Amino acid sequence: MLPTEAARTSGLLYVDKPAGLSSHDVVAIVRRAARTRRVGHAGTLDPFATGLLVMAVGPSTRLLPYIVGEPKVYVTRIRFGVETDTDDATGAPTRSAPCPPDRVLFDPRHPVRLAAEQELSGHIAQVPPAYSAKHVAGRRAYELARQGDTVTLAPVPVHVHEWHWCDAAPGELVTRITCGGGTYIRALARDLGRALGSAAHCATLRRIASGPVRVDHAVRVDALEPGSIAEGRVPLQAPLGALGDVARQPLDDAQLADLRHGRRVRATVAGDRAALLLADEVVSIADRVEPDRWQPRLVLLGTPA
Repeated sequence: MLPTEAARTSGLLYVDKPAGLSSHDVVAIVRRAARTRRVGHAGTLDPFATGLLVMAVGPSTRLLPYIVGEPKVYVTRIRFGVETDTDDATGAPTRSAPCPPDRVLFDPRHPVRLAAEQELSGHIAQVPPAYSAKHVAGRRAYELARQGDTVTLAPVPVHVHEWHWCDAAPGELVTRITCGGGTYIRALARDLGRALGSAAHCATLRRIASGPVRVDHAVRVDALEPGSIAEGRVPLQAPLGALGDVARQPLDDAQLADLRHGRRVRATVAGDRAALLLADEVVSIADRVEPDRWQPRLVLLGTPA
């Protein structure tokens, strides 16, 4: 039998992370709430940041590679005048410079600001923060930075879809940034300051969306009491909605038998990839290998997600 919503022990959980907790801290909290160690996430947040974490519990953790996590949307407050060693407000100052003129910060169509944002839009090469999880000679960059080593990271390709003006104050800019995975908003804040002839760091950061999921759908960490997920007081979500526009095909008895026996499954819907469903639950992710056949890549029969 497939679990009811109230009794669901496998699924997704959207968490609104507060500042001060690491993503690993949230994983530990969800493990206690779900009474299982089988918990994963679809992308971390820095401890100083807040907002959406997409978590998976139970067998649904196997679906994490198929969860649509882009674009990501953040709201950040960029503070001008000072760069820090972490590129955020938790770090030590490393460089200072005059703030951009108010007319540049207050006018989202100011040509100087437009030129700077356009320079940092599209497919760009971004130098990650020294305090990041990038590997350097087999170690995390932040480990080396914390022990005082000079960290030099190579630029990496990222995709910034859009900058959208939200608010401004003297020496500060609040902007919404839509970007691809792997983009460091802290580095964008740093580079925007330099592009405007100033210095800057990321003062606050909040993730408000990841793929189709918005932070409005998330639960607060203080709702995740021990056992609250296992007992159904905090329900898990069915994963189907986070798989994006992948094709969806309910299985009939013959198709289900083929899936159980490791055979290719007859395709009845269009698309290159499909979520195969049993009673609206995802039981397989499959790719089209013949005009009328799916090849299952992931099978969750017996461990419904």
